[in-house]
Amino acid sequence: MRFDAAVLRSYDSPFALEEVILDAGPADGEVLVRIAGCGMCRTDLAVRRSAGRSPLPAVLGHEGAGVVAATGGPDTGLGVGDHVVLSFDSCGHCRNCLGAAPAYCDSFAALNLFGGRKQDAGRLTDAAGGELAPRWFGQSSFAEYALVPARNAVRVDPSLPVELLGPLGCGFLTGAGAVLNSFGLGPGDTLAVFGAGAVGLAAVMAATAAGAVTVAVDRYPERLALAERFGAIPLRALPPESATRPDLADRIQRLTDGGAQYALDTTASAQLINDALRSLRPTGRLGLVARLHSTLPLEPGALDRGRSITHICEGDAVPGLLIPRLTALWQAGRFPFDQLIRTYPLADVNQAERDCEAGRVVKPVLLP
Repeated sequence: MRFDAAVLRSYDSPFALEEVILDAGPADGEVLVRIAGCGMCRTDLAVRRSAGRSPLPAVLGHEGAGVVAATGGPDTGLGVGDHVVLSFDSCGHCRNCLGAAPAYCDSFAALNLFGGRKQDAGRLTDAAGGELAPRWFGQSSFAEYALVPARNAVRVDPSLPVELLGPLGCGFLTGAGAVLNSFGLGPGDTLAVFGAGAVGLAAVMAATAAGAVTVAVDRYPERLALAERFGAIPLRALPPESATRPDLADRIQRLTDGGAQYALDTTASAQLINDALRSLRPTGRLGLVARLHSTLPLEPGALDRGRSITHICEGDAVPGLLIPRLTALWQAGRFPFDQLIRTYPLADVNQAERDCEAGRVVKPVLLP
């Protein structure tokens, strides 16, 4: 089977739209999905900074959504024509998968980031027969088609705009899941969100839907305007080197009647993480969703009085449960994620990357 895909051949080269070849259809437990749209996530772009750990050349993309074109075996639970959102891969049989925590699968890194399943190797090649890396996040959905484990695919209502739903499988899932699953926010709870990008704004929308009081922190007025539209109190953070930089923690404590119960950091900034901890009330909890790239120094007193800090992966989500919940909230007008999306033809993948890196778009979605 031949189709077009965006191939990344080296860590510093642009994507190239190429014809690729899939050497076989779906095996047992797999489905072939015709991709309608795929979100571009910062994790895709972080491959460029992976120091060679993510194998190339590769077809990236892990926020795909589309229509099932073929199924493998009788036990996929899906049929041809089903509309699906694709999410992260997991083994399904380790202790954490069996305990409804697939984001903490023992094989998460191997399956999603560093090589996939052994049987995937060599199944996707370029037009000259050159081998491409095993599928990324079980998908490789910067393409017209993706062959995925049925476990990755969540059936959705066919009346929904499937081309826009892909980011519900990762970026929006992560922010909303942190609020609804990890923190379990309810009416009157207080939350501070640091970083109003795709993940942070999804958290704001979910917190508003849950009835919580939210403060959103960002440097960029246009992102804060979006956060305010979605129900948050906007709070601008000035660069650390600013001579007139006000104390963020004090300002958040005043806005949340003595400190937020929860905080979510999407920035991986050591300064903002310390600000987030100090903004918490006693026993408050900070969740980190961005990967740290250096040692995290904690200021004296940041963890005093029962405050805690934890890493949250994929919003602690079971995708088959959370994705339908988010689409239902969208249908009710309470999770307007579509307002964060700008679409691009797949051929414009490099422009989408430039716009994403420059902050000109919150969530690019590529349309094959």
